[in-house]
Amino acid sequence: MDKQLSPYSDGVNLCLDELLYYKQQAIKWLPPAKSLWSQTLGQHQSKQLGRGMDFAEVRQYQAGDDVRSIDWRVTARTGKPHTKLFTEEREKPIIVYVDFSASMMFGSQLMFKSVLAAHIASLIAWLSVAQRDRIGAIIDTGDQLTELKPTSRNQGPLAFIQHMVKLHQDKLRSAPTQASPDMMNGLQALNRLCPKGSEVVIISDFLRFSESNQSLLTRLRSHNRVRLVHISDPLEAGITNYRGVEQVSDKRQTLWMDFSSRKARDQIKSVFEQKQQDLKDLSIKHGLSFTRLSTQESLLQQLSGRTQ
Repeated sequence: MDKQLSPYSDGVNLCLDELLYYKQQAIKWLPPAKSLWSQTLGQHQSKQLGRGMDFAEVRQYQAGDDVRSIDWRVTARTGKPHTKLFTEEREKPIIVYVDFSASMMFGSQLMFKSVLAAHIASLIAWLSVAQRDRIGAIIDTGDQLTELKPTSRNQGPLAFIQHMVKLHQDKLRSAPTQASPDMMNGLQALNRLCPKGSEVVIISDFLRFSESNQSLLTRLRSHNRVRLVHISDPLEAGITNYRGVEQVSDKRQTLWMDFSSRKARDQIKSVFEQKQQDLKDLSIKHGLSFTRLSTQESLLQQLSGRTQ
């Protein structure tokens, strides 16, 4: 099992080297990196047409077009002036929301949900530097929000992963608290922090997402591109080889779950599948992208074969 973990990772704790590892992956892991970028952060070219690096199309000349962009070959062939149009590549802010609340500090197989969330957040951060985009973040422990404004170059990702390591380890060592509030504060912070036109990635198990939060998500989507990354653990779907009664705790509450009962396992699976379907329906309704990741495999193993 340890062989599947990324270097420096034990699956429970976070360390700086563990997240710095993804800086190398952003450079060397080219085909999957491109795949991840298109899936998780969308295309990075604005729809504005002008004089830029990438050719878009040729159309008939219109008043106000730059005469330097006239395509003389097409003009000669058609007898009418035509203009070349280009797409301008623009720097975009990328804002990553990372959920480090109590329910994320759990994992039954390879790693905690919180650790997997930190891994995907780190990879996105280093990829943003490779794409010359600005990276910002909100880290939500359920008890506090830490906001990092979009910053370019290496300072942005480095500050981000340093904060993730500290906040994650503090959360692991902290005493159990009362039930964390829903995601309202985090979504309000995203609406406040994100410049219009941002790429927003929300990484969470979404156990704290409530129906009352939908209006904030709608507002966020109206000016930005948003992707939900659902982090889950197989045990949440009743998938385990254990057959017996097991104590399960998220530090706030403790439950006894009977995994020896097929009926109980099916009920657990049904609740999980309904939750995931609700997230998919929510994504379709609001025009969001949706990705699933599981704690049963390392991040790179999951992304290397991903086609959705």
